[in-house]
Amino acid sequence: MKLPKELVNGFLIFLGISIFFLVMELLGLADNFYLRILNVLFVFYGVNKTIKQNISEGKTDYLANLISSGLTAFIGVLLSVLGLLFYIYYKGGDSYIEKLSEKFIFGGASVNEYCIGLLFEGLASGMIVVFITLQVWRGKTHFK
Repeated sequence: MKLPKELVNGFLIFLGISIFFLVMELLGLADNFYLRILNVLFVFYGVNKTIKQNISEGKTDYLANLISSGLTAFIGVLLSVLGLLFYIYYKGGDSYIEKLSEKFIFGGASVNEYCIGLLFEGLASGMIVVFITLQVWRGKTHFK
């Protein structure tokens, strides 16, 4: 059974973000806000890969590519936030989140508030990535 490309590429986004976050954690850089912004590169990779696969399959409908790439970004962001949620509870819950969120937008937030905030932030940036990537591909190909 072949898994849908949206699920596979969404999982690749999750894997990239997870490994990046763990490496930053090991190097003591997890609290650096500017390095966290680089997570968007993994979303770009997964979304671009989905659109590229759709085009190679002959799917050039703009709306179909919008839905497919949006689903890819959604899966990647959702899995990443769920992974972070489990990691936060593994590392100590509220005591860990206080250390993690000191230099972040959500200072003093609970674990759930922190993860919900990151979910909305991730979904918003994911949709921006989808639209940018679709416009790039629209210039290369002729979407219907």
